[in-house]
Amino acid sequence: MARLVRWAALGAAAALLVGGCSGGSSSDDGKGEGDTGAAATPSADSPDSSGTTAALPSSLTAQRLDWGRCKATADSAAPGNDWQCATLKVPLDWSKPDGETIGLALIRGKSRGDKPIGSLLFNFGGPGGSGVSTLPSYAATASSLRERYDLVSWDPRGVDRSEGVRCRGDKAIEAAEDIDATPDTPAEEKAYFQDAVDFGKGCRNATGKLLAHVSTTDTARDMDLMRQVLGDAKMHYFGISYGTELGGVYAHLFPRNVGRLILDAVVDPSADTVGHAENQSRGFQRALDDYLKSTGQDPKQGTQKIADLLDRLDAKPLQTSSGRELTQTLAVTGIVLPLYSKAGWPTLTSALDAAEQGDGSELLDLADGYNERDTSGHYGTTTHSQRVISCLDDKQRPTAEETKKLLPTFEKISPVFGDFLGWDTAGWCHDWPVAGQYDTPEVSAAGAAPILVVGNTGDPATPYEGARKMADELGKGVGVELTWKGEGHGAYGSGSDCVDSTVNAYLLKGTVPKDGKVCAS
Repeated sequence: MARLVRWAALGAAAALLVGGCSGGSSSDDGKGEGDTGAAATPSADSPDSSGTTAALPSSLTAQRLDWGRCKATADSAAPGNDWQCATLKVPLDWSKPDGETIGLALIRGKSRGDKPIGSLLFNFGGPGGSGVSTLPSYAATASSLRERYDLVSWDPRGVDRSEGVRCRGDKAIEAAEDIDATPDTPAEEKAYFQDAVDFGKGCRNATGKLLAHVSTTDTARDMDLMRQVLGDAKMHYFGISYGTELGGVYAHLFPRNVGRLILDAVVDPSADTVGHAENQSRGFQRALDDYLKSTGQDPKQGTQKIADLLDRLDAKPLQTSSGRELTQTLAVTGIVLPLYSKAGWPTLTSALDAAEQGDGSELLDLADGYNERDTSGHYGTTTHSQRVISCLDDKQRPTAEETKKLLPTFEKISPVFGDFLGWDTAGWCHDWPVAGQYDTPEVSAAGAAPILVVGNTGDPATPYEGARKMADELGKGVGVELTWKGEGHGAYGSGSDCVDSTVNAYLLKGTVPKDGKVCAS
């Protein structure tokens, strides 16, 4: 099974569902630190992994982007078809900047105002989310920002149009859905870990040497080259979900280049593999409790009812209108998706009611949405990219025996999600072909301009506590926390005028709110 909830892209999850303030501030006039106005002179330097500065060849820093009309896949969601696409050349291996290169797909919407600040780079999460596909559909949310910025996003290395990874075919993906992600017997456990081995081999065969060069650190270095080629003296950036970790890593590597950075739906940088799984168990259980309260149910009793349903599915999957079966694993995936947005809660009620009546069709449809499966049986590859990136990042590799000792803790945190996320710590990167790089990412950014860190108290996938951890680790005077007392994954554009106006004032005028500002629902 693909990792159940690995900081999934904000916009994609919400779209699947709905298809069906206090504190002081300081400000400037919009021409303070971070404003570039005219195009800047690119730097030819980039810090290497030791922190020293190495010159980049002019073949990289002086390249000119050939912006042109986007293909239909990126244009379809963009009214007016005013989006432009280009390819940026970056080193395959950043330790050899004058060596082999790969191409990164970029998309931009030019600023509509007459006083542009520069580019505003977006990463929507994942890891593995396509910025080229997502930015046009996000443009309405960010319309006010387009008055002063060129809105820019990209497919990071290993994602979709940027050397996108596909580790197995559709039939193999569908077959893997029958594997029990919470094995109860030696045979199920053997199948679970063998599937992980097979997936890793498929990734290695499909990607070759790229597999060792798709880390978050690699992508952060790509971002700084992107900044230079776009002509920006400072990096202005909007990171959502996993994009917050990427933004923190960028700020650590390039603190002097930080302009205005927003980190929304924040990944806890102090958590390792097990810590993230525990955090998400708490976050999704908290969201489930809030959902159950909204329907008039006692959270403890409602949780137990869902856990009982999952136990029945473990023994006997439900039939669906498509002829496929709803397994326990697919049911949990289907329950996860509507918790990303409060707008999805009625969908969850309908799906659970149908399942209690013996029809698994609605939960299966939700699981297919999360797994990017269309009606023809074709699957997207976001989870493939997600896995190769996160397994190169994550150094920690819990064994099956270590995980079994942790399962009681996970199950206590969440009777619905704990078991799945506990097993996931051992299965996700089991016997991976390349070693992980770190236990936790380094995000300290002494000397950087203030970075706005936005936490949502009801966020299921990146629980609220991570925002304070990120602000603290960025450093005193750098991390500035903004809290929204809301529901769903992410805060900006989710219905809070207080959040939106605070973020807009920071990005458009350079107004930094007081650390600890709170926006009520």
